[in-house]
Amino acid sequence: MTTTTKPPPLNRLRKQWREGRPTFGAIATIPSIQTVQIMARSGLDWIIIDLEHGPIEMGSAHAMITATSGTPCVPLARIAANEPWLAKAPMDIGALGINFPMICSRQDAEKAVRSVRYPPRGERLWGPFHAPFRWGVSMPDYIASADDDMICMITIEHVEAVNRIDEIMATPGIDVAVIGPGDLATSIGKCGRADDPEVLALMARAETGILKSGVPIGGVARSAEQANQMIDRGYLALALGFDWSLFARGIAASFEGIKR
Repeated sequence: MTTTTKPPPLNRLRKQWREGRPTFGAIATIPSIQTVQIMARSGLDWIIIDLEHGPIEMGSAHAMITATSGTPCVPLARIAANEPWLAKAPMDIGALGINFPMICSRQDAEKAVRSVRYPPRGERLWGPFHAPFRWGVSMPDYIASADDDMICMITIEHVEAVNRIDEIMATPGIDVAVIGPGDLATSIGKCGRADDPEVLALMARAETGILKSGVPIGGVARSAEQANQMIDRGYLALALGFDWSLFARGIAASFEGIKR
């Protein structure tokens, strides 16, 4: 009798989160293979290719995803809207997770979950022509583990999402929920004021709701001190910055102590 064994998972993030181990990443907005190669080899656990705000088209995204090859770094992609057709191509070229913006209701969350998994668990359409090459597996092996490998990352970044946080987080299939302070501030008319007390209060409410659900929580850490505080509160997915901000901070640090 022939037995079929399921291939080992390609994505290590879910295992790390189950074990309570924090992971660290960054958001790539510059359409550059070289930048991603440097980032992926610098200790990051994941990189989000930004297809929402960055000037990155799909050909560049494919090259950037491929540039993570040979490293433990897992490539994810942030799409411009919670639409299945936007999630489809990044997955098919090798991203092992999709970051869905502006999830404001359970209906939004269910739509995101369905987008990243094949029937009967979801509604992802078949066509992963290039993803198996990125991961060095056969097409059958990719398909066999795709549903479990793909990360559904939702972003809580609107006041309405905070008001509905319990119903959103009760949605089965969410793998990680991240809090977006920039758009959250903008949603209450405080654009660019993420440290405003009202915004911080909303973030605290979102944090409580996510932690209560048991779903891994993620957010932005702008310093080592802030990252450690967030880890102590239970954060498991910490974005350390954008490529451009890390670049700028590195240049600024190079000037420290130099007489100018």
